[in-house]
Amino acid sequence: MEKQFTQDNFNQEVLGSDVPVMVDFYANWCGPCKMMGPMVEKKAAQYDGKIKIGKLNVDEQPELAAQYGVSSIPNFVFFKNGKVVDQAVGAMPEPMLDGKLKNLL
Repeated sequence: MEKQFTQDNFNQEVLGSDVPVMVDFYANWCGPCKMMGPMVEKKAAQYDGKIKIGKLNVDEQPELAAQYGVSSIPNFVFFKNGKVVDQAVGAMPEPMLDGKLKNLL
């Protein structure tokens, strides 16, 4: 299952992670975010132990969204060694998400 990232755990769970991380910046009211939800959950299980995958609610964590320049959602930000290495905005097909995740490994 995907993790929930917040201001309280972001530094430890994302920036301090010993494995790459994908953060799904989303909102509950966002249609494309809801569409991507099951795929994000599936990828969290598929890459468990290799890539940490989680969600961050932009309505509940506006400071983090602003810090990473998130103005459109869904917005997927990929971290490696605490640094942003890739980003994708909007819903995407599963093979495209797979490609981005494989590039993190």
